[in-house]
Amino acid sequence: MAETKKDYYEVLGVPRDADADAIKKAYRKLAIQYHPDKNPGNVAAEEKFKQISEAYEVLSDPEKRKRYDQFGHRAFAPGGGAGGGGFGGGFGGIDLEEALRTFMGAMGGGGSIFDNFFGGEERRGGRAAGADLRYDLEIDFEEAVLGSHREITLPILVECSACGGSGAERGSGRETCRQCRGRGVVVSSQGFIQFRQTCPACGGSGQVTTRPCRTCDGSGRVRERRTLSLKIPPGVETGSRLRLAGKGEGGHNGGPAGDLYVVLHVRPHDLFERHDEDILCEVPVPFAVAALGGEIEVPTIQGPAKLKIPAGTQSGSVFRLRGRGVVDPRSGLHGDHHARVIVEAPDRLSSRQRRAIEEVAAMLDASNYPLSARLQEKARRFYDRKRILEGG
Repeated sequence: MAETKKDYYEVLGVPRDADADAIKKAYRKLAIQYHPDKNPGNVAAEEKFKQISEAYEVLSDPEKRKRYDQFGHRAFAPGGGAGGGGFGGGFGGIDLEEALRTFMGAMGGGGSIFDNFFGGEERRGGRAAGADLRYDLEIDFEEAVLGSHREITLPILVECSACGGSGAERGSGRETCRQCRGRGVVVSSQGFIQFRQTCPACGGSGQVTTRPCRTCDGSGRVRERRTLSLKIPPGVETGSRLRLAGKGEGGHNGGPAGDLYVVLHVRPHDLFERHDEDILCEVPVPFAVAALGGEIEVPTIQGPAKLKIPAGTQSGSVFRLRGRGVVDPRSGLHGDHHARVIVEAPDRLSSRQRRAIEEVAAMLDASNYPLSARLQEKARRFYDRKRILEGG
């Protein structure tokens, strides 16, 4: 139930006034920590991943965040449109409709604004739009940065072809609903307050069928497994949403179908690490190349690239290759590739190789190791102050 859900801001560990960048940064950190690929078989981690994905889905969308800040989890009940993993229904379906209508009536308002907002006109006419659906899809890193095509298969409520969505057998008629007398709503009173709700007998259409369709049992919709083609554009990332218009649930009584929102989750890569549109990659460099300088080959998402290493390069040095990062799907511009150098010492030396290195090492002195010299100087100053403070 929505009431038992943890606050979305607490899930991501951000304050309620956090900006979009802070929310995105917090989500990425948690997504990497609790990603199913890094926690195989860990049910708790999988549940946590679903929770943070659900929280980010809402808080990263300005309109949904506004609704959440105003109404909390109730803003998305009962459809669960901001819900967690897997396949689910309902981005709409806010359950405050009747309360708002009642409030407007008590204030003397006509309620037409709320009728339009909640689809009231369609309900009274019997043609209600189908619910929007959400489908969570895991994709590889390569698909996210380079783009791909996917086919997804999912069960969807679609218009019944036997009755055309009417819910009635071919040739049969419809009659006025006796429970609501054709109004589509039923009214109940509690003290001075009146509550209106959609008629449960006719679903708000004001009419019922005399002979329900045998294929769909009068609902006007049947569940089918459908395979849909999905184009994943280059540059998407975890949390990106792809909208397939009209691919959600079929409408009621011939109403328009809802939309399908595919929420992407990118698997971590064992070579590249993404930071927005930039890519970071650790590159081992032989100690001789680091000391003397030279040229190495660096893997990038566009292919191998040559990188010049200056003499005296230290571990941790970062070199930038411009324009070899991920394309920004909005601007079309590419980020950069950052290569972090890790100086690699040789392993499994032969006796001859060892003697040669020992000869070279014997010719080197402190001036050849400036980083070590700086460290020793900082340590000396620290110990001098330590002795003074200790009264030595």
